Amino acid sequence: MWSRIVTREGNPAFRLPPGHAMKMSPTALADVKLLEPRVFPDHRGFFFESFNERVFEALLGRPMRFVQDNHSHSRRGVVRGLHYQLAPRAQGKLVRCCVGEVFDVAVDLRRSSPDFGRWVGVHLSAEDKRQLWIPPGFAHGFCVLSEVAELLYKTTDFHAPETERTLAWDDPELGVDWPLPEGVDPILSEKDRRGTPLQEAEVYG
Repeated sequence: MWSRIVTREGNPAFRLPPGHAMKMSPTALADVKLLEPRVFPDHRGFFFESFNERVFEALLGRPMRFVQDNHSHSRRGVVRGLHYQLAPRAQGKLVRCCVGEVFDVAVDLRRSSPDFGRWVGVHLSAEDKRQLWIPPGFAHGFCVLSEVAELLYKTTDFHAPETERTLAWDDPELGVDWPLPEGVDPILSEKDRRGTPLQEAEVYG
């Protein structure tokens, strides 16, 4: 069912606008959300709103500001991540795959969270048009399942290299089950090869 609810009773700032709808589903981590836009196909192709500030804020029940859009292109077997920026430059990300298919992963790095150190992964593809909302306080990464894949993602803060950190993608304590294609070795950047295990990582309060 397409959500048409008011997430904050009586507060017009968080009311879904008439004529707009987007499906929001929970994931295994309470603060990470899966979003599915309503698609309008016809004989010409299709149309959908990939982002609407009023709808997004109404679904999450809080104001949101995105300041940067990123676009990545990768080939089969590439693993990127797990990346994050430390406070006060922590980034929330709204991620979607516009070409191919990826397995997208978020790891909760908030020590105050009951989910600290847990991860969730979802398949995102150009075909399903789903998006993943990853709030600040999480590390993010993905692996490419198709011949090539392109990701578009919006961030709530600018890239700040001095606060950027990399969590080890293959840390056995995390145990991320990357569904790499059979017979394909992971393709990593040198930075990602040197990722820090969770036990040694700088995290959030």
